[in-house]
This record gives sequence, structure tokens and C-alpha cells, in this order.
Amino acid sequence: MGRFRAGHIGVLSLAVVALTACGHEDAKIVAQPAKQKQASAQEAHKAAVARAAKVKANELGQIPVIMYHRIVAKPAVSDDRTPQQFRTELERLAREGYVPITAREYTTGKISIPAGRHPVVLTFDDSSPSQLTLDGTGQPKPDTAVAILQDVARKNPGFRPVATFYVIRDMFGTFGPEAQAQTLGWLRDNGYDIGNHTRDHVNLRGRSKQQVSDQIAAGHKLITSLIKDAPVTLALPYGNQPSTKDWALHGEAGGVKYDYSGVFLAGYTPGASPFSKDFDPLGIPRIRAMDKVGDCARFCSTAWLDWLNAHPDERYTSDGDVKTVAYPKFKGPYVAKRFTSYTLPY
Repeated sequence: MGRFRAGHIGVLSLAVVALTACGHEDAKIVAQPAKQKQASAQEAHKAAVARAAKVKANELGQIPVIMYHRIVAKPAVSDDRTPQQFRTELERLAREGYVPITAREYTTGKISIPAGRHPVVLTFDDSSPSQLTLDGTGQPKPDTAVAILQDVARKNPGFRPVATFYVIRDMFGTFGPEAQAQTLGWLRDNGYDIGNHTRDHVNLRGRSKQQVSDQIAAGHKLITSLIKDAPVTLALPYGNQPSTKDWALHGEAGGVKYDYSGVFLAGYTPGASPFSKDFDPLGIPRIRAMDKVGDCARFCSTAWLDWLNAHPDERYTSDGDVKTVAYPKFKGPYVAKRFTSYTLPY
């Protein structure tokens, strides 16, 4: 009996040794892929850093948001641009490595453009017929802003034909919900962004909270009733903020709620990166589209594009990866805290 028991214990001991040995082997098998995965991740990170450094990525840099109104052959006011002036500015943007993005993409941080390129936001206020008029075949008429933008994009691969249109009640010269829905639907279906500019283009400065909410909610409802697609940004009429800035970003009136990712002003500087501590969704600056004349010698689109071209380290430059925020290490203190987990310093 004792021998049996001793032998049994021996067998058990051998089994334990064998199982222990198998356990070590299994641990090695598990550990090996984990190490390989870690090494692979480190190599991928190293390669991403190298790519960002190669193109001198700076996703904390400034982004020009250009403000247009009418595109007409015979300008009547200073904000008007001729078709040729508009085309010339777009061609310059394409030549200097800019890629248009929408206000929606900008304010939500979804800036997906190729490495080494720079985002630019093209915005159009007041929904003028000169911005978009559809012909009998449902296509943009020649010399409208959209037709020119599409033509420049065709001739410059990579230059996206996208923009944001801030609409009001007088919508592209159309009358009736059917015609208005057709025009807004065309923009949406072709990748353009629709923003709110209030229904009646009322100056919101000095207005009560209810008056501010009424106008913004009415503009919001106008858009959603036509295309069932809610805007996410607002351009303030005349660039004037209400007495409490937050009223423009969030509010409710007449059973309509709005909750925006950004509110745009009317001048004078490029906008901050959405990943920067300087980004303020309550008041995003825009640049008037104009040559270097008078005050515009310093504060309009030609002057600012000249400045950004002369100071490339101040301009937003993409690393080509929408999932990371790349920048030179010394700019680390300027990253907004909510984006720290996406950072790629080099």
C-alpha cells in the first residue's frame, strides 16, 4: 500500500512538473506575441513621428477662415468680389498647399487632409444667388462661386471643392420650400456644409436672451425643415456677439433646440487650431476676402495669406493622420487638455 502510494505521489509529481513545464511554455507563447505587439506599436509610433517631422507638421498652427459674400462682375460694396478675383484667390490657395475643409470639420477637429498640406475654411454669408444658382439641368451656373470652386478643384487634384454656406431667409434667390430644398439638397449631396446665419440677419448685439434665441432657433428650423440635416455652426450677423456669448452657442426657442460646435465672427485674424488652448468656440475669427487696400493692407485675405506664407511655422500643417495631433515638442504647453491622448510630439 505504501509503495502504491509512493508511486502514485511520484506519478503526480511528474504530472505537476509536466504541467508546470507546459505552463511555462504557454506563458512564453502568450508573452511572445505581446512583446511583438508592443515592439510593433513602438515601431509604428516611431514611423509616425518620423513622418510628422519630415513634413514639419504643426497641428497647433493657425487656420485661415475666409469670409465671402457676393461674387459679381460689378462689385457694389467692399465685400463683393468678382469671379476673376475669387478664382485667383482659390488658385493661390491651391498653389500654396491649402486644402479646403468645412466649418463643421474644423470646429469638430475632423481635419483629414494629406501630410504637409494646410487647411483653409471657405465661408459664404447671406446665401446670395451669386454663390449658387442651379440651371435647368440642376447644375451650378457659370461664374457662380460654386461653379468656380469646382472648376479650380478639377484643375488642381487634391483641392477639395467644399465650403460652408451661412444661409438666411432670402435663400439663393429662390422662392418656396421646394426650390429652396432643391438648392440646399444639392449643396449637401455634393459635400458642402450648411450653417446658420439666423433667419432674418438681425444684429444680435444688445438683444435680450429671448430675442437672440428666437432668431437663431428660427434659422435652425428653416434649414432642418428643408433638408432634415441640422447645422452645427453659426455665423453671427455683422459679426456681433450677444451680450452673453454663450447664447449664440446653445439655446432653445419655439420648441427648437440648437447646440453648436462653433460660432464665427467677421474678422480679422486666422483662427486657432481646434486642438489648441487658444481655440474659443464662442468667437472664431474670420478673414474678409480682399486685396491689400486701406485697412486690408494688414487685416484681409491677401495680407494674411502673405503673412502665413512668410511664417510657415505659425501655420497649421497636417501630418496626414486624422487620429493624431502632431507638433514640434516645444509647442506641447499649447495643447488643449482634452486632446492630450492624441498627441504626437516630435
